[in-house]
Amino acid sequence: MTGDAQVKIGFIPLVDAAALFIAAHKGFASAEGLDVELIREVSWANIRDKLAIGRFDAAHLLAPMAVASTLGLAHVRVPLAAPINLAMNGNAIAVSTALYAELTADGEAGDPAQSARALAKVVARRQAERREPLTFGMTFPFSTHNYQLRYWMAEGGIDPDQDLRLIVLPPPYMVENLARGQLDGFCVGAPWSSVAVDAGIGVILHFGCEIFDRAPEKVLALRESFADDDPNLVATLIRALDRGAAFVDDPQNLNEVSHILSRPEYVGVEAEIIRRVLTGHLRLDGRNEREDANYLIIGKDGAMRPDPRQAEWIYAQMLRWGQTRHSPAMADRAKSVLRSDLYEAAVGGSHHQREIGAFAGPAFDGRSYEDYLSAFAIGQRL
Repeated sequence: MTGDAQVKIGFIPLVDAAALFIAAHKGFASAEGLDVELIREVSWANIRDKLAIGRFDAAHLLAPMAVASTLGLAHVRVPLAAPINLAMNGNAIAVSTALYAELTADGEAGDPAQSARALAKVVARRQAERREPLTFGMTFPFSTHNYQLRYWMAEGGIDPDQDLRLIVLPPPYMVENLARGQLDGFCVGAPWSSVAVDAGIGVILHFGCEIFDRAPEKVLALRESFADDDPNLVATLIRALDRGAAFVDDPQNLNEVSHILSRPEYVGVEAEIIRRVLTGHLRLDGRNEREDANYLIIGKDGAMRPDPRQAEWIYAQMLRWGQTRHSPAMADRAKSVLRSDLYEAAVGGSHHQREIGAFAGPAFDGRSYEDYLSAFAIGQRL
């Protein structure tokens, strides 16, 4: 590559884009011969559309959204390639202080099984009293946020398509709508659950990693044709992001990374909130805190390597919730999105992919889609 290659990358202001922000800010991208322009967006639909028509060369994107675009679900079909994971996990389910009081009125709701059963009681009581159903926000139908909410609710006996409302809102708007009483809860990426806690209007009920142990959250996505036409450019992007992730993961850089991400052109919230997110040490409410080193995973333990098995799991969630039909061809197209070949060509190394676990229900460990889906009481069958 001669000279600097100009690359426009769209993003949403979330901490899980840390490797991207640091790669650009610290000069790791320019060292690879890239002139990166980061463009902040407010909604995932905007990012998807601008990537599809070529306004963006690459994008910070929801992993399930990359699969959905490739399958042509609810939008024109634009095959995408994801040569690197930007984050695993990083979401949290938060509820209003009023709903939290209802959930805990009859006992503990400390683990997802307990809170799901408590939520089912609240839902049943509202139905008996002919009150409005609860409303939860998530960032996009094709998102881990949506699947975390649905999986959790269904384990408590709630049909998320019949018993309450799930609506789509951009991540930065969740807190405002919770404050107005238009939402009873939401699942969103960091730092927005923490912002709701610090504002005194919300309680973090569960970290996303309490629902799914190690879920593919965000990827760097490119149009498949773009990735295949210029593999050298893709390799330079991967190497720059790999260096960015290593910088983020180094504990000595925590303060610097937190302050960089707090800048208005990136995430734009207080550095202390970002610091808590990066360490997995979050305030749940005004008094209690919880810590989990796996709350948000950027680069450790081989997290950046995309794996087709992660795409299979995403496709299984889409099937369960009726977002697509099953066929061997569709399954193969879904698997093709996460491009471990491009990642390995750029940075090499061996890797053992950890399974995506869940707090309840069957493991998706190579069994057929039919067997997996038939194990759930709520959801679609093949």
